[in-house]
Amino acid sequence: MSAFDPAAVAVGDELPPLDLRATRAAAVRYAGASTDFNPIHWSDRMARGLGLDGVIIHGMWTMGAALRIVTDWCADPARLVGYSVRFTGPVPLPDDDEGTLVRVTAKVTGIDDGIATVLIDARVPADSEDGRPVKVLGAARARVRLEEPA
Repeated sequence: MSAFDPAAVAVGDELPPLDLRATRAAAVRYAGASTDFNPIHWSDRMARGLGLDGVIIHGMWTMGAALRIVTDWCADPARLVGYSVRFTGPVPLPDDDEGTLVRVTAKVTGIDDGIATVLIDARVPADSEDGRPVKVLGAARARVRLEEPA
């Protein structure tokens, strides 16, 4: 699907994938904007002290950044009428300039009364022995108004 055409949206449509880079610099900027200065987002020592492998990015950063797959697709963020997620895994932040890739995909799973439901999937590369990417957002759904407002 290229340019957004509300009349052409159908169940099963896949949105163009989105690759995000979660970096420590992004975490610092997000901490300043949100005033969430929890040390698990900047101190490896503190993160490890709480049982994490190291620093992780804010879950709300992941939630907001992943939604770009929908707002980029529909071209008008005002079409968004709802968004919900469950956090299922942390996004680690290595102490380097590359950060962690977050691969976001999405698919239209329903259309009802002019509202499209889009299921969003966000994963980071494998960090375990099984070699499979780790899901970081679960039950992530956006609702997008297809009809123009009256």
